[in-house]
Amino acid sequence: MKQHSKYCIIGAGLSGLTTAYKLLQNGENDFIILEARDTVGGRISTKNNIDLGAAWLQNYHSNLLDLINELELKTYNQYTAGKSILMYNTMAPAHYFETDPNAPSALRIAGGSLALIEALSKKFSDKIILNTKVKGISTVNQNATILSNNGIYSCEKIIITLPPKLASTIIYDPELPEHLQRAMDNTHTWMSNAIKVGINYKTPFWKANGFSGTMVGQVVPVVEIYDHSNYNESSFALMGFVNESLRALKTNNRKEQIIAYLEKYLGPEARNYSDYFEKDWSKDEFTSVKSLNSYYLTPKYGNSVFDTFYGSKSLLFSGTETSPQHGGYMEGAVISGFIAAEKILQNA
Repeated sequence: MKQHSKYCIIGAGLSGLTTAYKLLQNGENDFIILEARDTVGGRISTKNNIDLGAAWLQNYHSNLLDLINELELKTYNQYTAGKSILMYNTMAPAHYFETDPNAPSALRIAGGSLALIEALSKKFSDKIILNTKVKGISTVNQNATILSNNGIYSCEKIIITLPPKLASTIIYDPELPEHLQRAMDNTHTWMSNAIKVGINYKTPFWKANGFSGTMVGQVVPVVEIYDHSNYNESSFALMGFVNESLRALKTNNRKEQIIAYLEKYLGPEARNYSDYFEKDWSKDEFTSVKSLNSYYLTPKYGNSVFDTFYGSKSLLFSGTETSPQHGGYMEGAVISGFIAAEKILQNA
């Protein structure tokens, strides 16, 4: 037995939820969202006030900021006061610097980035179907059908918000055009090679020691780490990106290298952590694929092949990697969600 909806959105990350939000704002509520995970958010994941996925936005991310304001959420500045540390190489001493207090700061969302996901999803929580992995999509004779582990769904139009490389693993009938398949395979998945670490502390000892918590370097255990205290200053943490060269180590060995590094430069209090978390996105089956490629340059997103409908005009690809602006950021996810909703409504 098929479940029919006018529109099916695949993926309950920021892009998919933004699409649904805009559809609802325009009076369209005949849609469902299929999500393979057991929770919403996609590559936005907040644990113990630590953003293990998307964490920051900038003051020029206007679409995201407007959405945050509409949902009555708050933002606050990334903490940067005090000495920051730059490691050029293992043979040179650490370089200490201070950020200009008048310079624009990255912003964070009060309550963590997941607060945005929760505010969006609660508006149509009854339309989100979790634990539903899409295996195949058929668009034969203008009849769009989705085959999943959780049943069969039919609709007039499908919006796929998965990373293109992951979306390419779905079986399509008929097959996608070769140029589209090639573009999907060659589009780097944002976050797919990242290992993020979050460490909770009872007090922000780095601030007391005169440090901002910012440490940057390519030859150290954590290539970037920052203060990650929450909006209310009731939870204190450091959060950053682990050097991928440590991926092969056992968790305890990797953790020891990271804590020893923090201890050396921020103070002995670094060992007095209350919680330690890691998230290796390369091992997330709903983000990455087996052919993982690390990418150290800024990926090129927004390929024009994603601008059009496929499968007898019933299949549309969306998501931050497809965004013509700010691809790979939350802003890009929001823009792609707006574009998808507009295209769907124009082609209804």
